Amino acid sequence: QGQLRESGGGLVQAGGSLRLSCAASGRTFSSYAMAWFRQAPGKERGFVAGISPFGGSTNYADSVKGRFTISRDNAENTVYLQMNSLKPEDTAVYYCAAHRLLERPRPNDCDYWGQGTQVTVSS
Repeated sequence: QGQLRESGGGLVQAGGSLRLSCAASGRTFSSYAMAWFRQAPGKERGFVAGISPFGGSTNYADSVKGRFTISRDNAENTVYLQMNSLKPEDTAVYYCAAHRLLERPRPNDCDYWGQGTQVTVSS
């Protein structure tokens, strides 16, 4: 049974940076596409960024394009989300997820989820 665990969240001022990590265990996820989602209070969980199984293709929500970068290290079974130029509206719980789709996933398309890590951006 595979597990995902996020880390790296915290409190940062607007304009700052954070790097989130998602460590996989229990199985290898190199055959899965991976994605980051986020959920702010009172809002639905939404797609942030995705990466193909071997890292050759990435895609981003328009709201984070140019500021966030997703990457993965299959040897370490870890996925990263580098977040730069953070804004208060980026405040949310960030989740990583694994899925088998070729296109951008919806939450219901994902097979594995982490427990989430809180990111708070102060103005």
